Amino acid sequence: MMSPINKESTFVEIGFSQINKHGNLVCGDAFLTKMVDGKNRFVSVLSDGLGSGIKASVLSTMTASMALNYRQRLEPVLRSATMIMQTLPVDSKRNISYATFTIVDIDRQGNTEMAEYDNPPFVYFRKGNPIQIEKKSLDIETDHIQKKIRLSNFKMQEGDRLIFYSDGVNQSGIGQKEYPFGWEESGIVEFVEKILQKKPHISAHELAQQIVDQSLINDNNKAKDDTTCAVIYMRRPRCLLICSGPPYNKTNDMELAEIVRTYNGKKVICGGTTSSIIARELNQEIIINMDAPDFELPPSGTMVGVDLVTEGILTLGSLSELLDKKSLKSIHSSNPAIQLYNLISTSDVIDLVIGTRINEAHQDPCLPVELEIRRNVVKRIAQLLEEKYLKKVKITYI
Repeated sequence: MMSPINKESTFVEIGFSQINKHGNLVCGDAFLTKMVDGKNRFVSVLSDGLGSGIKASVLSTMTASMALNYRQRLEPVLRSATMIMQTLPVDSKRNISYATFTIVDIDRQGNTEMAEYDNPPFVYFRKGNPIQIEKKSLDIETDHIQKKIRLSNFKMQEGDRLIFYSDGVNQSGIGQKEYPFGWEESGIVEFVEKILQKKPHISAHELAQQIVDQSLINDNNKAKDDTTCAVIYMRRPRCLLICSGPPYNKTNDMELAEIVRTYNGKKVICGGTTSSIIARELNQEIIINMDAPDFELPPSGTMVGVDLVTEGILTLGSLSELLDKKSLKSIHSSNPAIQLYNLISTSDVIDLVIGTRINEAHQDPCLPVELEIRRNVVKRIAQLLEEKYLKKVKITYI
């Protein structure tokens, strides 16, 4: 029997939060992240443009984009950082570069390389406690100006968190009685320690959000600078199985049902025929939510051992649109596509098991063409999940 279950024991979760300097329409910080090297590595870059506003935004975005491109081409971290530093213009009065950067290159096993230039040093937590990571400081000469860069090479372990931020975080509250020199690294570390004691499994995005929120509070809810925080969290993956379509051979019906029964994670069945097959093979009953509001989509249902049961291709098509647009505000939370979207958003590894039997219900020429191209819809969903949401996706056809 085939198994669609991914074998990764750890997952790299990357989250960030950002606010503009008070009164500015754009943020002078830039944070970019991308999955590279056959989806086995992640490159994240945080850059802070000098000053604020449009000019700072352009410079920081240019810097982050350069770093991503260099690392995608497997340029060594030091060489990448050096080329960026040589490219960046220098402020003639203050003799400093127009943008800073922190580059993080991490693979799925936790092997991590970092380069930091003029950003606050990152902080690192293991088992809820701060630990020191060895750094090498190098002097690089560009245009007869000495610049310092910090390099790190280490391996993240399960449960570890890497936190890096722009100076809008550590300098928040500066000049106030409580923070005469700003929040500083010691205040940030103490704040994170308390959060991890209360919520040891807090997500990367939520932790970054809380740090930025506290920075804003430190500034009396009027940010004195662009403020960005990013968190990388190494943890066990949260897995989601989505089955849609009956198997090509009816003799594989039980195999499909066993995949659902034994899957270690949350489970969704999309399709009336598919859910009927699995319910029959597992001797379960499907209960349709007939009290749900009247949507364009058929109502969802429930089955023992399954987290969500929905209609098939229409729901998947609607999900594809939601993933592409990320516009959910005007859609009711009981909408089956929204329910599926929410399950996906809280999962890391998505296993798609797709049946290849032609569904006779979809051969009516009056029906939309997309009903006949389940595979294309699924491939589009997989592409969006990988490129826009950095999910680990596997498609298995049965």
